[in-house]
Amino acid sequence: MYGFEALTFNIHGGFLEAIVRGHRSGLLSTADYNNLCQCETLDDIKMHLSATEYGPYLQNEPSPLHTTTIVEKCTLKLVDDYKNMLCQATEPLSTFLEYITYGHMIDNVVLIVTGTLHERDVQELLEKCHPLGMFDSIATLAVAQNMRELYRLVLVDTPLAPYFSECITSEDLDDMNIEIMRNTLYKAYLEDFYRFCQKLGGATAEIMSDLLAFEADRRAVNITINSIGTELTRDDRRKLYSNFGLLYPYGHEELAVCEDIDQVRAVMEKYPPYQSIFAKLSYGESQMLDKAFYEEEVKRLCLAFEQQFHYAVFFAYMRLREQEIRNLMWISECVAQNQKSRVHDSVVFIF
Repeated sequence: MYGFEALTFNIHGGFLEAIVRGHRSGLLSTADYNNLCQCETLDDIKMHLSATEYGPYLQNEPSPLHTTTIVEKCTLKLVDDYKNMLCQATEPLSTFLEYITYGHMIDNVVLIVTGTLHERDVQELLEKCHPLGMFDSIATLAVAQNMRELYRLVLVDTPLAPYFSECITSEDLDDMNIEIMRNTLYKAYLEDFYRFCQKLGGATAEIMSDLLAFEADRRAVNITINSIGTELTRDDRRKLYSNFGLLYPYGHEELAVCEDIDQVRAVMEKYPPYQSIFAKLSYGESQMLDKAFYEEEVKRLCLAFEQQFHYAVFFAYMRLREQEIRNLMWISECVAQNQKSRVHDSVVFIF
């Protein structure tokens, strides 16, 4: 099929691809970020954003503003764009767009289960959930005491049901088990999404394979670093790695036995695409690793727009918009807490 998408793609996908490329041109530029970094108050940030696509969402917000309000309204823009595209999409694009939200569903499930474990109010937790990951029975998650109940009472009717087959145990939910559940679900989700993209074929399969492989490899590195010094065994760690990606299978074998960040670095430097990421970090340092990964991801997502007639642009747009919201949250927090010297620490420029 590869090479022949141009013949048929525009029948169903042409209009929406044009729409998403239009949305992409509305993302904030480096000049916008430089101006935002000069702002003295959150009202200055609101004033600057009024000239962007976020303007209509923030215009009726009274002073004094809070960071959470800015993030909430900017997320609303992302949700509106997504729903607008989803209601006009036909198969298989509509299924592809639904896959994009499953990651948020997993995060929401984990957020509510963790919050309930620490006796937080369910209503307060629901307000913190990502709107793209909501489903009808999400509020009833609070009643579950273990994985089996979580599945039987709530998740059996959601798209996440097939991913739970690997992590249904009768063990009580504690912080460690919840993190294992999150990573097991993500592994199953990424593998399922990868298979779906392979089935679509063509440029979509080629570009999405690269983007999802990067995501799987990043998760493998994060799982390794976060599990150093915990009671997670090497075999358990290996089970949480996705069964695809550049590191699969030999890199996974080496990561599973790593005992510190420098050993992780030694493994990753054997893979040329990841050498540049670790070259930015000094030895023994892992704080800036997230930013380095985000910068590499943004670079790959921007490249997705260089080809036509494929669905990866929808995935790339959603991810770039999410990165933009993370940037705005960081800048707003730095301004609100009077820490402007740190404003560039976590901002990832997109264009």
